[in-house]
Amino acid sequence: MSGNLVSSGSAISCPHGGRVTPASAPSSGVRIDGLTVPAATDVFAVSGCRHTVDGVPHPCVTVRWTPERAGVLIDGRPVLLESSSALCFSAALVPQGPPLVTASARGVSSR
Repeated sequence: MSGNLVSSGSAISCPHGGRVTPASAPSSGVRIDGLTVPAATDVFAVSGCRHTVDGVPHPCVTVRWTPERAGVLIDGRPVLLESSSALCFSAALVPQGPPLVTASARGVSSR
């Protein structure tokens, strides 16, 4: 397992350019440079995906992360790394590719 922690300052998008954000406040109290750190078990929503199949819209609407089994935990939940495995899904739960994660901050603190 390697890579930077994902924080609310990370840019996450679906493969079609939609914006990925936590659907609710992150479940942990950990912050990186003052930014909240979501866990792999948090729910993530996608907005603005323009994916179509044969001219019919099939946007990504959610992301499901596959946490590392022996990875680092925050409050008992697996952390998200820029290298964490995940897939974006349509409303019909059709996998549509992995999200793109970039630009995490670094200094770790606890509230």
